[in-house]
Amino acid sequence: MPVELKILGLPAERGRWLLVFLGMSVLLCLGSVYAWSIFRTPLQNELNIGATQSLLPYTIALVFYAALMPVAGFYIPRVGARTVAIVGGLIVGLGYVLSSFATNIAMLTFTYGVIAGSGVGITYGVPMAVVAQWFPDKKGLAVGLTIVGFGLSPLITAPLANSLISLYSVRATLRILGIAFAIIIPAIALAFKRPPAGWHPKHNSADPPKAALPKAYPQHILSSRSFYGLWICYAIGTLIGLSAIGISGPVGEEIIKINPGLAAGSVSLFALFNGLSRPLFGWLSDRFKPHYVAIATYVLILVACILMANAQAGQVATYLFAFCLFWFCLGGWLAIAPTTTLHFFNPDRYAQNYGIVFTAYGVGALLGTLAAGQIRDWFGAYTYAFYPMALLAVLGIVTASCLLKSDPVSKPDANVLTRNGYEGNLEP
Repeated sequence: MPVELKILGLPAERGRWLLVFLGMSVLLCLGSVYAWSIFRTPLQNELNIGATQSLLPYTIALVFYAALMPVAGFYIPRVGARTVAIVGGLIVGLGYVLSSFATNIAMLTFTYGVIAGSGVGITYGVPMAVVAQWFPDKKGLAVGLTIVGFGLSPLITAPLANSLISLYSVRATLRILGIAFAIIIPAIALAFKRPPAGWHPKHNSADPPKAALPKAYPQHILSSRSFYGLWICYAIGTLIGLSAIGISGPVGEEIIKINPGLAAGSVSLFALFNGLSRPLFGWLSDRFKPHYVAIATYVLILVACILMANAQAGQVATYLFAFCLFWFCLGGWLAIAPTTTLHFFNPDRYAQNYGIVFTAYGVGALLGTLAAGQIRDWFGAYTYAFYPMALLAVLGIVTASCLLKSDPVSKPDANVLTRNGYEGNLEP
């Protein structure tokens, strides 16, 4: 009698949900990189640097986070998800600890931006790769739930860091968080393992499930039309979303004329929408064609841009609604992109494939953190930032309509299918 497959002592079909929770916990730790604003002001005062310089560690962290994703994706199937996550977690912790000893902005940019950012990039793809393999039946929902941790992290880690800074100091806080991450992430990583080849959850029906037809995928992701459609759409969604995130508070104060306290507090509401959209768009990506889901996000972005381009002082509800949409759609893209990667390309190479797709996030992050502020400097008001965002959304709609579709691939050979027990309709 075969031994029942178990995860953390539970039958695999129930235990796999624990992997979602554990993956969410790892990403909750990694998402603390977005809480840089909590460290920024006290470090800015200690190091006697300007606002632009104090943004460097965060910007470089985003660049290295995106750059290390494809590298880590290459190694995950070769050395194992567990090993990659342990190494990445230790690097994240080391980056935070070393940042607590930085005496100038160059050193801080290296320790927080390069080291901690690299650790985040190495670790980020591991929980999604593991969860995706355990949920062949609910890929989008499971991955979307897992990355909720990254989206909601600032709601937890920012207040925690703020409290620790008040009790101790900013440098002690960086050390505490670094040591905690270096312990928590590797400890959780010990539970990560891949399912046996061909594993699939049991069906509740009394009838045995039919053998699934093998699906043909593009042989090389970089030769696929759909890859370029997905990459461009992801870059546009990220660029718009991170541009909006970067100016959420200043726009409220400058255009709507709300007080700084309300502007800062509204970010918690926006972050909630950013987190909740991830499982929703993962679920939608499982059920509808990717270009339909992508177009829906761009339409919502267009609505938000039109509202903010015409917003005036005192229109608080308009401001809150529009920026909830911006944050909602950014969170959506962080679920749409990995789920679409699973659907379009060979899931056995998911870690490598999504690492390559994720470079679009890096480009969008780099441009998005700089673009809106530059437009403000050029034209004197944030209102003008919403016009290029609207044009990009239109470009996204066109790109999704034309390119974000599965590549035509040859059908599996009928004789091979018959020999392997597949019969009937051979449509992929």
